[in-house]
Amino acid sequence: MEPIIDYPTLRVIWWGLLGVLLIGLAIMDGYAMGAMSLLPFAGKTDGERRALINSVAPTWEGNQVWLILGGGAIFAAWPFVYAVSFSGFYLAMFLVLAALILRPVAFKYRSKRPGVAWRRNWDWALFAGGLIPALVFGVAVGNVLSGAPFHLDSDLRITYEGGTFMSLLKLFTPFTLLCGLTSVAMLVMQGAAFLAMKLEKGEAYDRVMTYGSAAALLTIALFAGGYIFIRYSGLGFHVVAEVLPSGASNPTRAEVIPAAGAWLENFSKHPWMWAGPFLGFGGAALAALSLRFRLGFAAFLASSLSLAGIVSTVGLSMFPIILPSSIDSRSSLLVWTSSSSHMTLGIMLLVTIVFLPIVLLYTAWVYKVLFGRVGVSTVTSSPDYY
Repeated sequence: MEPIIDYPTLRVIWWGLLGVLLIGLAIMDGYAMGAMSLLPFAGKTDGERRALINSVAPTWEGNQVWLILGGGAIFAAWPFVYAVSFSGFYLAMFLVLAALILRPVAFKYRSKRPGVAWRRNWDWALFAGGLIPALVFGVAVGNVLSGAPFHLDSDLRITYEGGTFMSLLKLFTPFTLLCGLTSVAMLVMQGAAFLAMKLEKGEAYDRVMTYGSAAALLTIALFAGGYIFIRYSGLGFHVVAEVLPSGASNPTRAEVIPAAGAWLENFSKHPWMWAGPFLGFGGAALAALSLRFRLGFAAFLASSLSLAGIVSTVGLSMFPIILPSSIDSRSSLLVWTSSSSHMTLGIMLLVTIVFLPIVLLYTAWVYKVLFGRVGVSTVTSSPDYY
């Protein structure tokens, strides 16, 4: 039985759903990364650092569902993208995985002993577990925008320039580092906005607001820097000929070539797409003001809108390209050439319609139950806190 929705529409829906999952990851897991990136600087005493940790500790683990859903969606809906990106960025993903594994261990063991050195070392482990994924995720996005040096032969086997695709150091270029720093800044902003709702007011709270406001302004500057880089560096890729949206999933049937400023073409053709950059800049500006005036919920909402705008800007600028090849015009992965089958996408959409609302409702219930501020006096007077 064929799905009710036609193949081209399903492909666009799953392209959009992938973006939704990435935005969900940035908003929900991003605040934990950002908060832990602030830990050594906003918390000057052991009690303040414990308050910061326990502000995110009850909820951070559940937010990993967005990472799992994102990886699963790429695997099932975009198998070519999964094969090329997960093998190509293997070392970077291993680094992220190591940091993510370190984070729960640090949460559990940090307060098991009272020693100053013991707790300081675990604090830096939590810092690394927040900063490294934030940086590497941004660097990975920068490499996607720059194009990856892979080639698909007639049997769709992947080969990489130089034999080993994108060694870890080669991933870090001026542009990809700019993207990485943008990711760190916006997630620190998100972490500060979340702590504005969860942390009791005091000296640590004031430091978080100061760092968060600075991160929001830095997000604006770095996001603008990314636009300038793309506008004047000649970065971009362009689909040479029209590709049949309902055609078979075979990346070699499309031709994609480098083209200066091509990542900005969609915004000229479809002015509504400027909503992405507008949210990115406007949300960060509102977050900076809200943090300045200690408006916790407004700051978190504005920061979340900024993250959604920045992530969507990347996807909208690249559409219909998902992952361009920098060395072979016949190997780039497009929405129309790299998806799963019509039936697979239809079944997955049905499952998503049923289960995604359940995930959202459960998440909302958990946050409602755990709502409330955490203070230094609370964590130091109870043995149940980390």
